[in-house]
Order: sequence, then structure tokens, then C-alpha cells
Amino acid sequence: MLTIDGVTKTYRGGVRANDGVHLRVGASEVYGLLGHNGAGKTTLVNQVVGLAAPDAGTIVLDGQDLVADPGLARRLCSIQPQAQVPITGLTPRRAIELTGRLRGGRADDARRRTAALADALDIGEWMDTDAARLSGGVKRLTSFAMAAVVPGRLVILDEPTNDVDPVRRRLLWAQVRALADGGAGVLLVTHNVVEAERSVDRLAILDRGRVVVEGTPVELRASVPDELRLDLTLEPGAEPPDPPAWALRAVRENGHRMVVTVPAFRAGDAAGWALAEQRAGRVEEFGLAPATLEDAYVALVGGTDRAEVRDGRAA
Repeated sequence: MLTIDGVTKTYRGGVRANDGVHLRVGASEVYGLLGHNGAGKTTLVNQVVGLAAPDAGTIVLDGQDLVADPGLARRLCSIQPQAQVPITGLTPRRAIELTGRLRGGRADDARRRTAALADALDIGEWMDTDAARLSGGVKRLTSFAMAAVVPGRLVILDEPTNDVDPVRRRLLWAQVRALADGGAGVLLVTHNVVEAERSVDRLAILDRGRVVVEGTPVELRASVPDELRLDLTLEPGAEPPDPPAWALRAVRENGHRMVVTVPAFRAGDAAGWALAEQRAGRVEEFGLAPATLEDAYVALVGGTDRAEVRDGRAA
């Protein structure tokens, strides 16, 4: 349904945000665009919806050229942008219903769909509250509902779960799936690898403006078949352990968590090392499991969003 071929975008100063990007997104598909901050994801989205023009390449939706007709892009696509939608002076109900009307929905249909989304996302108690008094999470859910109330052929969601609490994140992902099941193509832009693994049908990893790899989550996990993931919860206040010499990678996350990637044939050594560190009082608990999509991501593009650990220190 959406075909992106050779899209390139260079900003002033020679910064190339997109470099020959090729993507295919089908109807009824949730397609993830994964990458760290600055990888070029939002720039690509802006070109799809006609907010920026590529220097080269084509963007075609349902056989129609979106580069030649940016207005058509905005009619065929609905988008939840990365930034919070400015709805000050409105309530969520009014903002969602108005968006539905602006996208061509009948008044009664927009009202029914708004009420259904409020129930599905569990935001009914805030639907008639002035936006100035809403939390960031409720604003984010309202922004999603504005994109979903009368969805376009392509629905673009740019970091949709930012600020949303864990319970309502699950509700939101169910509605993302419902959009795809209803026939829309969904382009999900995120840097949250864990959520992407659970939610997408296919995905592409973008790094420095280029597509590094594309496939299903299972296919990408298969790129690290001989690796295991050792998750460590560190004892508060204790010195973090030095990774073993045979570890492939080690990263610190959120201060009290460490992930060590080890060769599969070293499973016994890994468990023994972690047990010794636990007895030494440096590790609170640990677990050993197959590599995840997150491990594949780090192997492909590096630990840009996390601190790599060398000699027991964050590098």
C-alpha cells in the first residue's frame, strides 16, 4: 500500500537525515520503524505526510504520488505526531470529535467513535476536562484517539506511548491492532525495542538515515542465534561487577540493571559467574534467556541509547 523508494533528505550543513530509504507497508499491517534518537525516523514521516520534500526518491500510497501532491498525503494519512498536539482550550471529547469531522466523518459517527475510543483507552473520566489540566499521558492518549477516530488509509504513530502508564499502554496497543485489522496500514515509529517486538508484524531498523535490516521480529532475533542474554539486577550501592572476559557485550541500564550478552556455549559459565557475583554481594538476582530483538538491535547498531560497560565502568 505504501511504497518508499530511494528517499533521501539532506539538511543545511550537509546533514543527511535519510539516505536512500526503501520501505514497503501493506494494508492491515503494523510496520515498525525502529531506531535511536536522530536515526531519521521523524524526518521520514514528515516526508510521507508532505511536511518536507525529499531531495530524491518516490513515496507512493495506493498508487498515488505523495511527493507530487502533499495535500493528497494529508488527506490519505492520519498521524499522531511525536510532539503533544496543542489542544489547549478544548476537552479531549471536543478535540477528538472535531478531528473526526475535519477528516470527513458525520457528526453522529464522530460522536460514537469518540465514545468508543474513550472506553477502549479508559480515559472516560477526563473526556470533559480542559486540556490544560490533563496529564501528559492522557494528552498522549487523546492524540492517539484524534489519529484513530477517522483513520486514514495509512495511520502514522510517532512514539505513541510516551508518558502513558503501563496499563493504558496495553489498551493502546490493542487499538493499534484494531486499526490494522480494520484494513489500515499502520506505520509505528519508535525507539522502544521491547514494545516493537510485541506489537509489529514487520519492522525496519534505521541507523544514520539508512535501513540497516528489515524483517519480522522472529527473523531479526534469528540474526543472533548463538547468543544468550544474562539479565542482572545489581545490589543498590554495591560496585558493579566487571563483565567476564568472554562476554560479547555488556551494558548498564537504569542504574541498577546490567545486561551481559554471552555465547550460547558459555551458558554454564555465565550462570556460574552470575552466582559468584550474587554471593559476593554485587548482584541481587539474575536470569539467563535467549537473545531478544533488543539484543539484535544492539548488535546491529550499537548501544547508542545505553551505556556500554568496559572494565566495570560506563564507557
